[in-house]
Amino acid sequence: MTKPAELREMSDEQIRLVSKDAAESLFRLRIQSQTEKLAAPSEMRKQRRLIARCQTILGERSRASAGAVAAAESASAEAAPA
Repeated sequence: MTKPAELREMSDEQIRLVSKDAAESLFRLRIQSQTEKLAAPSEMRKQRRLIARCQTILGERSRASAGAVAAAESASAEAAPA
């Protein structure tokens, strides 16, 4: 299982790949749960949580970069003479 600290060390593209793999795994587990008994039903919860962690970290990064851009724009607007 991938811990949040491990995910934060990854690049955005790596996190997207982890999320995509977890989504595919979750899909297979859902199909398997409908057709036969799962060996480890808790695996579905683990995959859902991994997807949520990935989305959370990507969202934090996008908000942080948007905030940095907004701060830079406001700083340049204040520095410009009126």
